[in-house]
Amino acid sequence: MRVPARAGFDIAPPGLTRMRMIATGLLLFMVALFFVSRTLVDVHPAWGFVRAFAEAGMVGGVADWFAVTALFRHPLGLPIPHTAIVPRNKDRIGDQLAQFLRENFLVTGVIARRMRQLDVAGAVAHWLTDPPEAAGGRFRAGASKLVAQVLEALDPQRLGGMVKAAAANRLRETQVAPVAGQLLKAAMAENRHKPLLDAAITWAGKALADNDHLIRQIVHDKAGALLRWTGLDETVANKLIDGLDRLLSEMRDNPQHPLRLRAENGLEILAWDLRFDPDMGARVERLKGELIDNPAMQRFLDGLWEAAREGLLEIARDPERAMRGRLGDVLRQLGETLHSDRRLSRTINRFVRRAAIGVAVDYGDNIVRLVSETVQSWDTQTITRRLENAVGKDLQYIRVNGTLVGGLVGLIIHTVHVALG
Repeated sequence: MRVPARAGFDIAPPGLTRMRMIATGLLLFMVALFFVSRTLVDVHPAWGFVRAFAEAGMVGGVADWFAVTALFRHPLGLPIPHTAIVPRNKDRIGDQLAQFLRENFLVTGVIARRMRQLDVAGAVAHWLTDPPEAAGGRFRAGASKLVAQVLEALDPQRLGGMVKAAAANRLRETQVAPVAGQLLKAAMAENRHKPLLDAAITWAGKALADNDHLIRQIVHDKAGALLRWTGLDETVANKLIDGLDRLLSEMRDNPQHPLRLRAENGLEILAWDLRFDPDMGARVERLKGELIDNPAMQRFLDGLWEAAREGLLEIARDPERAMRGRLGDVLRQLGETLHSDRRLSRTINRFVRRAAIGVAVDYGDNIVRLVSETVQSWDTQTITRRLENAVGKDLQYIRVNGTLVGGLVGLIIHTVHVALG
């Protein structure tokens, strides 16, 4: 399928049409000058020099017009061999262009060298701490408008589905158990788990107080008729509730309580199993998969993406207001942190560099294929116009230079001929 030219992509750059008219006008001027000087050559010998200049300039202009035209089309519509070079070889041009990109740009070594020269973190820090024109001006009128238009133009459901699928795939690929085990071990090493134990014990005590009637009912139902008749079931229930409450109080107040120590020992075992036990890892992965596939999680991811999209749209529509609010304070603080924390800046730059290299490795072939297939899908008129416009006025300068240089060469030859008699 050939893709026709589209308005906006194939408009001649400013000055190209004017330069083409100048080159053609200069050629026509040489033709006219040649015929005028030819009729006046017998009037004065100087007209011979003019005729030689015009004749050679005319030949040079026609030759260069032919050469430039032959690149993109058949001169005068005649199927002359080895003309219309670009249209005839556009598929090969697309392949060669794609291969050129692959071998010279989408190479990990090239990208790594280029990315090492870029201080992405420093640039972001500078922009966040000192936004150009108060985050308005050109940014608001240009980049922010473009971002807003792109976000609004993309299908929210399809894009959201892609984001959700990407997030879910990333979660599926991530081994949760070792990470959780490492986090739990680090938390216990710094005693950050103790407030959690205290909170759990406090919650258990509150739950016991709020549900003591359930314990009494269970004891009443399980007790025999004799205990119920004598009222001892109530006494047993009170003793049981008081004992549990006292146990929880002792665990909360005594860090060395045996049950509390056993709970901490259980957490240490859990941290070890999460990191090294294959069975525990498999159970966690199975639980993670069930959680990801849960409809509630899918709705959560949908809502998360929609909230993020709305936030991006709000920032893009009015970046100045966003920078004045709480988000602006956070972003400025982030910029100051990037300025002062060189270790963090190096980490971010290294991450960006690895991400760029990863994109080249993972999607380089797709990018190359996209370039090749796009060029091949263009019709001959489209690729001719786009390449001709891309080169711009330089081709017309070749015609002008050929006309003038040809004329000067002809003038020199005629001068030498006259001098040698």
